[in-house]
Amino acid sequence: MAKNLLIVESPAKAKTIEGYLGKEFMVKSSYGHIRDLVKTDDAIDVLNNFDQKYEVPADKKAVVSELKKLAKEAEMVWLASDEDREGEAISWHLFETLGLKDEKTKRIVFHEITKPAILKAIENPRKIDYNLVYAQQARRVLDRLVGFELSPVLWKKVKPSLSAGRVQSVAVRLIVEREREINKFKSVAAYKITAIFSTGKQKELFRAELPERFETEAGATEFLEACKNAVYKIESLETRPTKRNPAPPFTTSTLQQEASRKLGFSVSRTMTVAQKLYESGKITYMRTDSVNLSETALNAASKEINEAYGNQYHQLRTFKTKSAGAQEAHEAIRPTYFDQHTIEGDNSERRLYELIWKRAIASQMSEAKFEKTTAKISVSTRNEQFVSNGEVMKFDGFLKVYMESTDEDQEVNLDEENENSILPPLSKGQQLISQEIKATERFSRPPARYTEASLVKKLEELGIGRPSTYAPTISTVQNRGYVVKEDREGKTREYHIFTLAGDGIKKEIRTEITGAEKSKLFPTDIGAVVNDFLLQYFKGIVDYHFTANVEKEFDEIAHGLKEWTEMLKSFYSPFHQEVENTIQTAGKARGERELGVDPESGKKISVRIGRFGPFVQIGEAEGEEKPRYASLRSGQMIETMTIEEALELFKLPKKAGSFEDKEMTVAIGRFGPYIRHNGAFYSLPKEIDPLSVTEEQAIEIILEKRKKDAEKLIKSFPEDPSVKVLNGRWGPYIEYGKLNVKIPKGKEAKDLTFEEVKVLAEAAEKEPKKKGGRFAKKKS
Repeated sequence: MAKNLLIVESPAKAKTIEGYLGKEFMVKSSYGHIRDLVKTDDAIDVLNNFDQKYEVPADKKAVVSELKKLAKEAEMVWLASDEDREGEAISWHLFETLGLKDEKTKRIVFHEITKPAILKAIENPRKIDYNLVYAQQARRVLDRLVGFELSPVLWKKVKPSLSAGRVQSVAVRLIVEREREINKFKSVAAYKITAIFSTGKQKELFRAELPERFETEAGATEFLEACKNAVYKIESLETRPTKRNPAPPFTTSTLQQEASRKLGFSVSRTMTVAQKLYESGKITYMRTDSVNLSETALNAASKEINEAYGNQYHQLRTFKTKSAGAQEAHEAIRPTYFDQHTIEGDNSERRLYELIWKRAIASQMSEAKFEKTTAKISVSTRNEQFVSNGEVMKFDGFLKVYMESTDEDQEVNLDEENENSILPPLSKGQQLISQEIKATERFSRPPARYTEASLVKKLEELGIGRPSTYAPTISTVQNRGYVVKEDREGKTREYHIFTLAGDGIKKEIRTEITGAEKSKLFPTDIGAVVNDFLLQYFKGIVDYHFTANVEKEFDEIAHGLKEWTEMLKSFYSPFHQEVENTIQTAGKARGERELGVDPESGKKISVRIGRFGPFVQIGEAEGEEKPRYASLRSGQMIETMTIEEALELFKLPKKAGSFEDKEMTVAIGRFGPYIRHNGAFYSLPKEIDPLSVTEEQAIEIILEKRKKDAEKLIKSFPEDPSVKVLNGRWGPYIEYGKLNVKIPKGKEAKDLTFEEVKVLAEAAEKEPKKKGGRFAKKKS
C-alpha cells in the first residue's frame, strides 16, 4: 500500500497526475461532490444558524467506502480538488465524510496539471481555506432557500412543476426585456449615398460614402439630380499611422464568447471540452476571471515567439483584470506548453486548444501597424462631401497568429459594399470622374437578440454570476423551458435603389430577408409570465444590482471580510416575508390577453397559458356552449398574438382529402402540426404551412414515413406484434415493450427467433440500468 493517498475530483485528472508521481502515491478520484444537501425540507435549519443536513447519494456510497478504507491505511491524505470555491468545498466534504484528521491531511492546489506544477504543489501544502468553503456554502444555501421557497409559489400562482432560481431569473429577465425591446422597435428607413470614383486612369477606381443620410426618397433623388453636372475634387487628404493591440489571454467568459463566435460551440460544450483539455494536462484551469500570466508562462511565450516568428514579433505585455471579484492569484487560460501549437485529440479538442494557444501567444506579440488614408471629396453643386478611407497594413504583428471576433461580426451585414483596402495615388485638388452614385434605402435595426455568448458577456458586465456559474445558468434556463435557443426564418422586405450613371437616374426595387436569426435565445410564454410575476412580487430576486451585490458579498466571505451566516440572515428574513405575503395576496398569473371578438359567433377571443402551454380560446367556460381551444404554433407568443393570427389557428383541424378510402386531417398538437390518417400520425415538415397542405403533399408525407418505417423494420413476430427487430442509428436492435435491447456481436439480426429475442430481453432487464443512453429503459 502506498504511503500517500491523493484525491482529485475526476478519473481523467487522476490518470494524468498518477503518471507524474512515483510508487509512494496512490491517486484516486471522488467523481465530483461526494455528498449534498438532503432533498427534504429540513435540509437547512434557518432557526439554527442555517445548519445544513447532508447525505451521501446512493451512487457515491461505494466510492466513499473505498476512499475511507484507503485513507485509514495511508500515512498522509492529500486533497487535490480544483483551486476555486467549489473545489475547496469538495475537499472539505471529503475531510468531513472520510473522518480525516488535521495532522494526517494536506490540501494542495495547482493551476495546471504538469509534473513541475504537481511537484511544486506537494512541496507547498496548506490547510483547507474555510473562508472559501463558507463562500461556497453561502451560495449553495441561499440558492437552495430561494428555489425551495419560490417554486411552490409558482406552482400555486402560475403553473404546476415550475421552478425558480436566483441567477437564472435574472438571465431570463434580460432575455424577456430584450424581446420586448425588439417587439416595440419601429424600423426607420433612410437613404445611404455611395459613389464609385475614378482618377481617369485604367483600374484606378475607389469607393466613397456620404456621412449624411437622407430621410426621404425626395431628398435622396434631389441630391442625385444635383450630382448630374457636378465637378468632384479632392478637398483634403490625410495619411496617418494607426495600430491595433492584441486582446488579453482568455478568461472563462471570453473563451465562451470567442468559441461561440469562431467555432460555433455552445457555452456548455466549450466548458466540457476545456475540462478535458485541463484534465489531460494541455491547458491551465478553465474556470478563471483573471487575465494574468505567470512569470514561467511569459518566458515560455517569449521563447516560442522568438523562435517561430523572430524577435520583432515579441512584446512583453501584462494585462489588468477588470472584473471586480477577480482572483488575481489565478492565471488566465493558456496552454501548458507554448511550443505545442496543436495537440492530438478529437476535432473539438484540437480546435479549442488551437484557439486558446493563438489567443495566449498573440497576447505577447507586437502590435499590428497600419497606414490609414482619408480623402474628402467636394461636390461643386452641393455642400456635402464624400469621404473615402483606405488602409494598408505595414506590419502584421500579432495578426500573424490571431484576430479577435466581435458580436457585430455575427450580425448579417446587408450592405454589400466594403471599405477600400487601398486607395490609388491621390493629390489635393485633383479632379475625379464619377462612375456611378447610388442612393440605397437602408433600415434602422433593433437591438440584437442574445446568443449564449453575448448573454455571458452581459451577465459579466452586470457583475452577476462567476466563471463557474455562467454555463450552468444558461443550460438551466433552457432546460426549465423559460428560454429556447433556435433559428428563426426572416421576412422578405422591399427596398429601393436609385443609381445615377451618366445623365440618367435608374430606379430599382429589390428584396432582402430581414429578421432571420441563427442560434439566438428567445423567451417562451411561460418564461415571460414567470418573469413578470417575479418582478411584481419579488423585485429583489430579479433586480440586477441586488444580484450583483450578493455576488460581491460572496467575494467578501471568501476573503474573510464577512461572516456568512450574517449575510444569509440579512437576505432570508425579508425574502421569507415576501413569500408569505405573496401566497396570501397574489392572484393567478396566466399572462392572459383579450384579443377581441370572433366575427362569426360574437364570442370573446383570449390567449393565455394553460396546463400544456399557451393557447387561444373562443368563448367562456361559464357559457352554455363549451369554449373552443387552439394551441399556439412554434414562434408565436402571447404578447404579440393578433386576432387575425388567432382566427387562423381555428382553421385547423382541416380535411386535406382522402387516401386509401380514409380521410386525412391536418391538425396542430403539443409537438407541432401533423396529419392524422387511419389512426396514425405523421409530422409535417417545418417548411410546409399546415393551412395550405394539399392532398398530394399529404399523401407524399404519409408514403415517405411508411417507406422509412419499412426500411427501419428488419423483423416482426406473429407471437407478439409489439416485439420488433429494428434498424437504428447505431445498427440493429430489439424493441421489446418498453426496452431497447442490444443485439450481441456475431448474431445476425434477421435470423433471430422469438425465443432468442425473449432470452436477450430478459437478460437486459436484469442488468443494472445506465443513466440515459440509448439502451436505458424507455420512459413510459
